[in-house]
Amino acid sequence: MSDIRIRTYNKLIRDKIPEILDAKGINYSIRELSQSEYKAKLNGKLHEELQEYVTASPEERLAELADMVEVIHAIIVNSGATIEQFERIRKQKLEERGGFQQKLLLISTSE
Repeated sequence: MSDIRIRTYNKLIRDKIPEILDAKGINYSIRELSQSEYKAKLNGKLHEELQEYVTASPEERLAELADMVEVIHAIIVNSGATIEQFERIRKQKLEERGGFQQKLLLISTSE
């Protein structure tokens, strides 16, 4: 009698994961998400990737950032915007308010 081990994930996966599982001879079950489910899973995936980044070793952090950017791109496109629109807004904010390169910490203000 063979031991069949079933793992339940219920998580958003990258588009090529089914091909990878097929190539490995792994049986799986997937379904396409509704638009509202997809939005919720993308938001959850962003939180997941952030946690993975926070706990990653220094060597793994760049790959985790790449995963976060991929999820952010999917969120942008799913919202009806384009990556180009996003980049325009990002660059405008950078021009107007600057980036985070100077390592500044605002302690307080008074008016």
